[in-house]
This record gives sequence, C-alpha cells and structure tokens, in this order.
Amino acid sequence: MAIDFPKIDFPKIKASKHQSSVRHRSRATQAVEFFNVLTSPELLETTEALLPEHRERLYPPTVALSMFMRQVLEADGSHIVCWPKPAARPQWMTPEQYAHFPDELTVREVKVAHRVLATTLLDHRRVSKDDLSQLYARRWNVELDLRNLKTTTGMDVLSCQTPQMNEKQLWIHLLAYNVIRLLMAQAACIAGVDPRTLSFKHTVQLWTEWVSRGMSATNDCERLFTLIAQCRVGNRPARIEPRMRKRRPKPYLWLKIPRAQARRKIKIHGYDWEPK
Repeated sequence: MAIDFPKIDFPKIKASKHQSSVRHRSRATQAVEFFNVLTSPELLETTEALLPEHRERLYPPTVALSMFMRQVLEADGSHIVCWPKPAARPQWMTPEQYAHFPDELTVREVKVAHRVLATTLLDHRRVSKDDLSQLYARRWNVELDLRNLKTTTGMDVLSCQTPQMNEKQLWIHLLAYNVIRLLMAQAACIAGVDPRTLSFKHTVQLWTEWVSRGMSATNDCERLFTLIAQCRVGNRPARIEPRMRKRRPKPYLWLKIPRAQARRKIKIHGYDWEPK
C-alpha cells in the first residue's frame, strides 16, 4: 500500500524562522524608540549648531538616516580604509618604486572565514563577499603551479656551473612549462572542460612518451588531445596542506668544497675525514 507523505517546503520554513527572529529582535531592541530619538528636534538642533557654515545639506535628516541604514543593511560587513605610505622605505622596494607609490592606498577589508581579506575592489555590489572568498580559495592553484614548475619539470635543483647557464636553464624550464600548459588548454578546449581539471604530470609523461616514439603534435593531434583529456584531477575545494617536509634528511655533512678536492682528502685520510 502506497502512502503519500506531505511535501515539506524547507525554504518556506527557513524564511518563516528568519522573519520570526527579525520580529523578536526588533521588539527586544526597541528600534522605533531609537529611531524617534535620532530624528527628534533636540538632536536636530544640536546637529545644526555643530554643522560648519560652508557645509551644504543635500538631504533632510530623516532621508539621510534611512539612506545610511539601507547601506548598512545591504553591506556585507566590509569597510573602506586608507593605508598610508610608510615613512621609511622598505628594504624590498627600490627607490624608484617607493617614489612612484601613492601617499595612501584605499582598500576594502572583508572578514571571510575567520580571516580578513584586503582588496582594491571597493564596490561590494559588483564584487560580493562570496566572490572574494572564491578568489582567495583559488590561491591553491598558485601552489600547484609552483610545485609543477619545480618538481614535475625538475627545476628544483639547477645543475649548471655559471649564473649565465643557470639563467638559460630557468628560461628553458619556463618554456617547457608553457608548452605543456598550451597542450592542456587545447585538449581542454576540444573536450569542453576546464584546463584546471586536467593533470599536468600526466600531460608531461604522455608528451615525453609521444616524442620518444618519433611523433609530434602535428601527427594525429586529435588523438594526443584525447589522451591528455582522459586523466582528470580530483575536485578538492578548501584543501589545506602543512608547509613541512615528510622525508627525513640523510645524516651526511654538506659538501662545501669542490668534489675533486674532497676525493683527494678521502684518499689521504679516508672516509673519517670531516671538512671544517
């Protein structure tokens, strides 16, 4: 026997609870009496006496108060502050940068998830609090990009002996990184997905195997892009990882002299020799 259960309108119940909470708080705070005090003739006369002569009134006090209350109710808890230019130039700034920096910087401070975000996007109607929270969460992609650039492409240790060659090695890694990202973007465009959902390491391994077989991107590129788009990364929002190293370091001393000189020392004194 089928039993028809009544449908429960959860949004309507939530709205009813919210209205009941607003009515309870309005009665407890005596908002009407407070509004009457703010618009009383005594307070108006005091305000008129303290108002400068050159100041021009654009709105009546009641209208100005209602406009102010509306702005407060529509706001997301953020406020506009001015950060002054430091009197002393910081060490990380050049004299040219410090000279071109404005005397003060107007920013908007928003409290999101127990942290305060500062942004130059001042209009809360165009960029809401949720938009800033999502933008802040995308900072994790920066950490992933640095990891891919250093670890996946092998740029964590530079093997060249001169600064000029190390600089060339950095540019080669950046060029290879952009080529891999270009392949991922083309594969994501064909598959109709977000490029961030594709695996960078999978693309590197696939491209390395593709080139080792004597093939290029111009040969059967559709098949290459299809293989790149097959491997997706997991959606892990609000991920937090400690900035710590899990692998324990080896109990060896640092090599602070040329390797050839260290070999000669070992031949003479053995492995018990320790550099000073």
